Amino acid sequence: MIHRPKRSLSQNYLQDRNIARKITSMLPGEGADRILEIGPGRGILTEFLEEKFGERLFLVEIDRDSVEWLQQRFPELKGRILAEDFLTMTWPAGENEKIAVIGNFPYHITSPIFFRILENHDTVSEVVAMVQKEVADRLVSSPGNKTYGLLSVLLQTFFRVNYLFTVPEQVFYPQPKVKSAVIRLAHNERESLPCPPESYIALVKKAFNQRRKTLRNALKEMLPEEMKKDKILGRRAEQLSPEEFISLCVKVHSS
Repeated sequence: MIHRPKRSLSQNYLQDRNIARKITSMLPGEGADRILEIGPGRGILTEFLEEKFGERLFLVEIDRDSVEWLQQRFPELKGRILAEDFLTMTWPAGENEKIAVIGNFPYHITSPIFFRILENHDTVSEVVAMVQKEVADRLVSSPGNKTYGLLSVLLQTFFRVNYLFTVPEQVFYPQPKVKSAVIRLAHNERESLPCPPESYIALVKKAFNQRRKTLRNALKEMLPEEMKKDKILGRRAEQLSPEEFISLCVKVHSS
C-alpha cells in the first residue's frame, strides 16, 4: 500500500526515474564503508542505490508508513532500514569508518541535516543531496555574495561544495512551489581546526547574526582588547572566506 505524502514531513515524492538514476550516479561512494540514504520515502533512489552499493546501503526513515512500504519493497534490506530520526539517532559509523550520505532532503529540515553532518564531518566522506534551489545557491556561494552565509562558511570549511543540476517542480508529487537542485559535498583535506571547533562555530554564527555590521561591532563581546584594531575587523562576515574565519578564530582564541 502506498500512503499519501505527509505535508508535516515535507514529503514531495520524486516521480522521474531518469532523474533518480542521475542523482545516484553522482555518488561514487568509493571510499565509504557505508552509504546512508536519508528519507527514502517510496524508494525511488533506493532501487538504484541498492543495485550499485548492495550490502553497504543503509536507510534512515522517520515515517513509519514509509518504513513499512520499504520493508515490503526491499526485503533484501532487512536489518538495514533504520526507523529513526536522522537528527537524533546514534551516528552509525564504527571506528575509522567512512560514511557517504545521499537523499532528497526534507526541505523543512535541510539546515538541521547539514548541521548534523557537520557534527560528524570527520566520518562523512561525501554527500549528494537534493535541496531547494535557493538553498543550493546559498551553499555554493562564495565570499562577497549576498547569498553567502553561515552554512556556506561552515560546510566549505570541511567540504568542496558543487552545484550539479537543477530539478523542475513538475517531476514531484505533490508539486512543490519552488525549484530544486542537486549538490555534492566532497570532504576536503582539512581533518581538524587549529582552534576549538565550538569556538569557531560560535564565532561564525555571531558574525552572521549581525551580518550588516562590521566584525568589530558584531564580535565586540568576543574580541580581546589587543585585537580591536586588527584590519580584518573592518570587514563584514559575508566578505570572509572560511580560511579567514579560521585565522580570525585562532587570533581570538590565542590572545
